This record gives sequence, structure tokens and C-alpha cells, in this order.
Amino acid sequence: MTVPRSGPGSPMVATVVVAGAFLVVALVGLVVDPREITGQPAWAKPARFAFSFGLFAVTLIWLMSFVQGHARLVRVMSWTAVVCVAVEGAGGTWAAAEGTTSHFNFTSVVSIARIMSMQAASLVLLLIGLVTVSLLLRGRVEPPALAWALRLGMVVVTVSMVAVYLMVQATPAQEAAADLGRGMPYIGAHTVGPPDGGPGMPVTNFSTVGGDWRVPHFVGVHSLQALILLGLLLTLGPRLLGPRHRTALVWIAAACCLGLTGILTWQAHRGQPFTSPDGATGFALAALVVAVAAATTTTFFHARTSGRSVRNENT
Repeated sequence: MTVPRSGPGSPMVATVVVAGAFLVVALVGLVVDPREITGQPAWAKPARFAFSFGLFAVTLIWLMSFVQGHARLVRVMSWTAVVCVAVEGAGGTWAAAEGTTSHFNFTSVVSIARIMSMQAASLVLLLIGLVTVSLLLRGRVEPPALAWALRLGMVVVTVSMVAVYLMVQATPAQEAAADLGRGMPYIGAHTVGPPDGGPGMPVTNFSTVGGDWRVPHFVGVHSLQALILLGLLLTLGPRLLGPRHRTALVWIAAACCLGLTGILTWQAHRGQPFTSPDGATGFALAALVVAVAAATTTTFFHARTSGRSVRNENT
């Protein structure tokens, strides 16, 4: 396995410290503050964001350690990622302390400035990821399975941003209120169909009564970590698999993540709860499972027959 060209060093430590500090504040808030915002504990969202953004930024900084050369650019992007995590954490913590929402909130100049800064931080993190992938494509990371896990993981993350774009669009109810002259103090929503704040799943708060854009976004973003983990595990074995077969398995897993993200986006768009898939969604999921299982089985079968042929030739 290729050793990273430069150690993550201080930026990674700083990211863990910053995200960890905001997470601790949010966890304390969950214990001592009984208030609720849109039907969930006021500090639940800051806690989720501190963990999720911290994990994503740490992953990006680690990916940058594989970039060959460009030391100054890597250093700037690494520290910029730390700043983005700080902006996201501060925005969510600030909103929770005020007892208001951190997103979709255009009720005041302060809330507008807060949401714009948080959206900018998210966009910058995505751009850092895309630049990192482009630099990795120009270099050489070994083994190939890990290299493709890094690249394809960012592809899935980028596609999952479609859900974010749809999330920040005005809902029909918001547009109708604006047409009646009531203005549009809130623009966008997590939920498709019912308003935000209805029944939701534990911890994630994904809606159980309507579609939810957060589901495909969550799956897409954290596919990056899943694919990297798969790439690392494939470097350890089994011995039956050659480099091409391991790379093929990474491509299959990435296609699975991409397909699942697409199906979940389609499901949310139809206002369907993640927990209650209809026949069409169930069929799409079943087709994806069958296709992935068939491709995986074919890959292992080919690896086995190829290995057998090589052994026969050597005897």
C-alpha cells in the first residue's frame, strides 16, 4: 500500500478538536436544555452536524495526504477545511442557543448571514473534495482498488449534492404564501409533503410521514467512508482476488452507492417516507440488490477460474 506523500498533521488534529468541541457543547445542551426546534431537541442537529462535518473533513484531509506534490495547495486546503468545520459548528450552535433553525431561515439579517455562511462552508468543502480528487487522478495511488475507492467515493458525494440543491428550493406551500403577500421567511425544507417538524426516526430525525432529502444526502456523503473502508479491506485479502478483481469490486460497490442514492432521491421526490417504500421503490431496491449480487458473484467466479487456470499452467 502506498504511504501518504505528506502526513495529515496539524489540520487533522485541529479538525478533531474543533468538531469535538462543538459536539461536546451539543451533547451537554441535549442534557440540560429541554427546548425543541421543529419537533426535535434543540441541540440534536448541532450534534449531528459536528459529527458528520468533522468526519467528512477528516476524511478529506486524509485523502489529501495521498496527493503527490502541491504541498502548499494541500496545506491551504487542509486548513480551509478546518475553518469550514468551525463555521458549520458555530452556525448550528448559535442557532440552537437562540432557539431557532440554522437552515432555511431568512427571518432576519442575522439568520440570513448565518445560513449563507454555513452554505458557503459546505460548498467550499465540496470544492476541496473535487480538487483533491482531480489531483489524485493526476498522480498514482497504490493499490488500484484503494485509488478507485477514493475517486469514486467523491463522485458519489458530488451526486448526493443534488438532494441539497432540491432541499434549499422553496416548497409549494412557501411559494403559495409568498403569492398571498405573506413573504417567504423560510425557503426550503428537509421534508417533502408535510412541513418540517413532524414524526421522525430516532437520532437522524428523518421524516416517517413524508419524503426527506436528508436520506439520499446522508447515504451519498457517507458512501465516501464506506468505499474507502472497502478499498482498505480489499488490500488485506482474500488472496484469491487479483488487483483487477479488487478494483472491480470497488466499482460494483460505488455503483451500488450511486444507485441507492438515486433511488432514495427519487423516493423523497415523491414525498414517500424512507421507512415506508411502495411497490415501485421496493422493486427498484430489489433490482439493485440483484444486480450488485450478480456482479459480485461473477467477479468472484472469474477470480476463482482465473486462479485455477494459472495454477494448472504452472503444474
